[in-house]
Amino acid sequence: MELPPTRRIYLQDDHCFESEASLLTAHDNLIALDQTCFYPGGGGQPPDTGIIRLSNGETILIESTNADSEDVIWHLCHSNPPPDQIGKPVQLILNKERRLALMRYHTVLHVLNTVTLRDYGGWITGVQINPDYSRIDFKLDNFTPALIAELEKKVNEVLAENHTLKSYMISEEEFRKRPDLLRTLDAQPPISHGKVRVVEIEGFDAQACGGTHMHNTSEVGRFSIFRADNKGKNNKRLYVRVESA
Repeated sequence: MELPPTRRIYLQDDHCFESEASLLTAHDNLIALDQTCFYPGGGGQPPDTGIIRLSNGETILIESTNADSEDVIWHLCHSNPPPDQIGKPVQLILNKERRLALMRYHTVLHVLNTVTLRDYGGWITGVQINPDYSRIDFKLDNFTPALIAELEKKVNEVLAENHTLKSYMISEEEFRKRPDLLRTLDAQPPISHGKVRVVEIEGFDAQACGGTHMHNTSEVGRFSIFRADNKGKNNKRLYVRVESA
């Protein structure tokens, strides 16, 4: 069965934690829908988890999600729905608290990576976002312990400035003319149907990104760096936390 690309609701509304959808197919504990609010992972942000409520009232646990090469998002479930539910409407419900935590970290990492590149010439070489902490790797020369305090101070100042976040799509052609939208030396942002998504922190930064974020920097909380490791001659790994706002 050839499936259409899944409509990604979160691209227009990061704060959509529940949505309706139509169940298109299911096999091997994988479910495809016409649309979803579940983030399928990417850019260091892990996939969402939650539940699907079927039209017969049964609920199925969603353990993970993944997008295939045809832009269909597959929801890995604890069990397959009954065959008579195919083609019927379902309700999607995210693990809201987990998604919000990931959104706070994704937002603060935008601020951190912009400050690090702007003020210290540090490019991202890796990132992993978790609900309770995150880590980010930078290619950084002349790293010192004093730099940690500087980064914490500068990032928290930006967060306190109440910058609004927004997202929009630009053409691939325009993106190629905007090197300022990049934060990594090697990895490229997702390009879908000739479009690239940009996340802008108004008055501060804009960068290409397909993930989910808070509405305002003031919603992130207090930022801190609790550990720094050497991962090569000029590669530094920073472990960060945010205390919820």
